[in-house]
Amino acid sequence: MTQEKTNSGKEAPVVNSFTEWELLEEVIVSNPENAFVSFWDPVDKLVYSTTELAEIEQYLKLYQPYPQTYVEAASQAMDRFIHILEAEGVIVRRIEEVEHEREFATPDWKTTGGFCATNPRDPFLIIGDQIIEAPMSSRSRYFEARAYRSLFKEYAKNGARWVSAPKPLLLDELYNPDYAAADSSTPYVLTEFEPVFDAADFVRCGRDIIGQLSHVTNQSGVDWLQHHLGDDYQIHLIQSLDPKPAHIDTTLMPLAPDKVLVNPSFTDVNKLPEFFKTWEVLIAPEPVPYKTRPRMMSDWISINTLMLDEQRIVVEERQEPLIRALKQWGFHPIPCAFEDYYPFIGGFHCATLDIRRRGELQSYCFR
Repeated sequence: MTQEKTNSGKEAPVVNSFTEWELLEEVIVSNPENAFVSFWDPVDKLVYSTTELAEIEQYLKLYQPYPQTYVEAASQAMDRFIHILEAEGVIVRRIEEVEHEREFATPDWKTTGGFCATNPRDPFLIIGDQIIEAPMSSRSRYFEARAYRSLFKEYAKNGARWVSAPKPLLLDELYNPDYAAADSSTPYVLTEFEPVFDAADFVRCGRDIIGQLSHVTNQSGVDWLQHHLGDDYQIHLIQSLDPKPAHIDTTLMPLAPDKVLVNPSFTDVNKLPEFFKTWEVLIAPEPVPYKTRPRMMSDWISINTLMLDEQRIVVEERQEPLIRALKQWGFHPIPCAFEDYYPFIGGFHCATLDIRRRGELQSYCFR
C-alpha cells in the first residue's frame, strides 16, 4: 500500500474518515460467503415473536448455512455495487473468507455457530484514523472480526490506530426478559450490566456524532465511547420511534454538511438534537416495499444509502420516490439493484466500511 501526500507534504493517513459524506477514497466491502443462520441470540428471542421467527424459518432454517441460492444472489448484488464504486473512483478492499458455522463457546455460554460478515458497519466504527471494534451484544457475532484482521493489521502497520472496546461477557444478566412490561425500567432488551453497542447505532458529522439507544446499544456503551473519544467529540442521542430499534442508519442519515435525511415514521423531527437546528431536514418519502424474503428489516432500509461525496449517493434502484426526491434536493443518485442482499440484514451503508474519506476533523454545528 502506498500513501499519498497531503498539501503540507506529510503522508496522508491510511485510515481517515470523519463524516458520512466527504469524498470516499477507499472502502471495505462485505462477503456473504459461508453465512450461517445462528443469529437468534437472547436479544433476537426477546424482540421477535414466535410467529415472526417461524415465518423467517420458512426461508432460512435455523442452525444451518444460508441456502446457496441466497448467497449467490447476494454476491451478484455486491458485484453490481462494487462495479459502481470502482467506476466512481473508489478503491474497494475485500475481506477474508471465513467459516461461520463452527460451534464456539466462552466459559459462560456456547453457540452453534457465528452469523456472517455481511455488514462491517455493525462491528466497526471509523473515527478519524481509528478503527474501533464495538462490544456487540450478539453472542453469535462474538468473533466476526476475524474476517477483517488481515486488512486491519495492514492498516495498523501503516499508521492507523486499531482499538477495541472491552470485550463483553454477554451473560444472561445483560438481557432483560421483562423489558416490554409496563413497569419495566427500560424500553430496551439490554440492561446496564456492562457496556455494549453496535457501531451502526452511530453516524458521524465531524466533531458531532449522532447515536441512539436501542436493543443492541445501552447507555453504558455510549458512555464508554464518549469517554474513549474525549473532548474533541460530542455524542448526541436521538429518540428512535422504531418498534424494534437497532441501527440508526434506517432512521437518520446525514447526507451533506447541512442536510440530513430522516425517516418520519421512526423520527420526531421536532425532537432532533439542537445540533441539527440550522440544518435542512429532508423528509424521506414512503419507501417502496422490498420483495425479497424473509422480512427481517423495515421497508425503511430504503434510506440505508451510501454517500460517495456531498452529491453522489448510491440508492436502491426500486426506490423511485426517494430517487426523485434526492434529485430535487440537489443530489446525484446512483441507482443499484441491491434487494437480493437484504436477507443478510443490510443495505449499502451496512455492507460497507469507509476507510478513507478526504477531509479533516471540524465542526458542522452552525450557530
